[in-house]
Amino acid sequence: MFIGQYNNKMDNKGRISMPVKFREELGNTFIVTRGLDSCLFGYTLQEWQKIESKIKSLPLTKKNARAFQRFFFSGAVEVEVDKQGRINIPQALIEHASLEKECVVNGVSNRIEIWNKEKWQVQLLDSEITFEEMAEELENFDF
Repeated sequence: MFIGQYNNKMDNKGRISMPVKFREELGNTFIVTRGLDSCLFGYTLQEWQKIESKIKSLPLTKKNARAFQRFFFSGAVEVEVDKQGRINIPQALIEHASLEKECVVNGVSNRIEIWNKEKWQVQLLDSEITFEEMAEELENFDF
């Protein structure tokens, strides 16, 4: 399980260090793809297979399902962790998430998220403002 927030820097070659606490669970290779809310999602190979299976089961006859499949799968790339614990993020994914030197890597249960630091701060502030409202909507989940 991935939890926690880590501030990291991306170098000018698009490499970012993965938090030590995440490396063991991620393994030597894992999948990074376009995420929602203008961030990147990262999945272990095992978790990726589960996600892939669910997304592939979406009805091909539905326009939104096809669009989501294209968005999610076309951005996916298998990345390898180097000896310094870094991964190389492709330019298209850097652009999708507007990544700059200052980045945030978050653990979100079954995935990691990689954020532009400024966008993450805005997202976090928005979430803090509406957290109680969201909790009320999720009351059926028995927190």
